[in-house]
Amino acid sequence: LWNEGTLCITIAANIAETAVLTIKACFPDSVIGFVPFKDKSDVRFIKYSFDILKLHFQSISQGTTQDNLSLEKLLSINFTLPPLPTQQKIADILGAYDELIENNRRRIALLENMAAGLYKEWFVRMRPHGQILPTNAETGLPEGWEVVRFSDFIKLNRGFDLPDEKMEEGICPVIASTGIKGFHSSFKVKGPCVTTGRSGSLGTVIYEDRDSWPLNTSLYVKDFKGNSPIFVYYTLKELNLETFNSGAGVPTLNQNHLHNLKLPLPRKELQNEFEQITVSLFNQIKTLQEQTGVLRRVRDRLLPRLMSGELGGA
Repeated sequence: LWNEGTLCITIAANIAETAVLTIKACFPDSVIGFVPFKDKSDVRFIKYSFDILKLHFQSISQGTTQDNLSLEKLLSINFTLPPLPTQQKIADILGAYDELIENNRRRIALLENMAAGLYKEWFVRMRPHGQILPTNAETGLPEGWEVVRFSDFIKLNRGFDLPDEKMEEGICPVIASTGIKGFHSSFKVKGPCVTTGRSGSLGTVIYEDRDSWPLNTSLYVKDFKGNSPIFVYYTLKELNLETFNSGAGVPTLNQNHLHNLKLPLPRKELQNEFEQITVSLFNQIKTLQEQTGVLRRVRDRLLPRLMSGELGGA
């Protein structure tokens, strides 16, 4: 059991990922823990030192079957250690950026939970605005709702090839099966774009309001068939698409297996009302994500300069 303040570093698979514990925790032998000598080192400074050396750690960890960073290799590496007050000053500067980034992450998670909770209340529990709606005796659904096949709900299409060497710097998100891979100079799908993993990784549903380039490892919604894109996004998340794996080796989502799936479909007016509310939440999330991106870039530029002493730790 490691105490709070222990620095952790991964030594297998994902090499040299670091974190400082804020709770007591136990780990397998793929993680090494460090406790600083209080009169010699600041644990945050050592973490940032490891972050600077991450690529070096990875290069000396390459193996024939699995990468591994042994304790012996780790302890053989030397790095500059300024006086403790200087370490603390540098760690305070960089830590302030990390604290802002973490605050944004928590705020984003809160907004995402609010939107997801609203969807469940309105369309899973079927209580929009907290009201119990009169139901149709035949369908068991609120009046004006209907049961439709997935193929009548939306149309999914496979994404598009884009080799890494052909990517040109731009502003259009390139969406892989699990998230945004990068940005390209052109797009294939006008925003909003809703995607889900097709091959390799299933179950991750992504909503992007910008013109985008979904890759061929994803499926994108080609036709919303008059439904709200944000409603479609949350409906796909609710379906747990990872359970529709049809691949023998590599996980694969075959959209043909979805066609006859039956879904309760609320009135378009209610979908649009839901979208109007959640768009404001999505806009707040986007603003926080952009702020976080700026904070990360500034921190990453400061990191090597502070650690090298170029800025004098001030």
